[in-house]
Amino acid sequence: MAQTKNIDQASFLPTTQLWDVSEISEENISNEQLRELLVRLYQNLNRMALSVNVKESAFYDTEEVLTGQQFFSKPGLTSIGVKVPDFRQTYRKVINFGALPDTATKDVPHGIHCDANTIFTRIYGVTNDPVNHVYLPLPYASSTAANNIELFLHDIAAVPNVSITTGVDRTAFTTTYVIVEWLSN
Repeated sequence: MAQTKNIDQASFLPTTQLWDVSEISEENISNEQLRELLVRLYQNLNRMALSVNVKESAFYDTEEVLTGQQFFSKPGLTSIGVKVPDFRQTYRKVINFGALPDTATKDVPHGIHCDANTIFTRIYGVTNDPVNHVYLPLPYASSTAANNIELFLHDIAAVPNVSITTGVDRTAFTTTYVIVEWLSN
């Protein structure tokens, strides 16, 4: 069975509970303690939903997903002259980059629609040499300039790519994952 992807796949709980309490009201229950219990249950569920909804989700997929991170409102955003305190959601996507190049730049499409409102907040990754058991973070900085590995995103001629540039032969690094996170509002 094919699994459908949803960018809102993070664990979000509704903050407004809808309960059918018609049975209670039909019973003509007038017990004030029972009413107080229902109010407290509702408040407690709402607090739990609010708490869960501000946690970052550690869900890494090759499709874009909500991370649960919340960034400050867009600078200058106002509603009728009043600053809007809405937080912006962050999206995450993993790009399976494959092998690194030999003293060159390699481009891999990332498939993220970029426009004037797209703001990247994190670009990072790791590359693996499974034969020699060497694992490097991306980007990689070395005191020897040729050993550095540059990692960047660009959208040239409407082709959005993640790019990695190596100064030496890094083709032994055959498994590379690049993680990008961004705001799109």
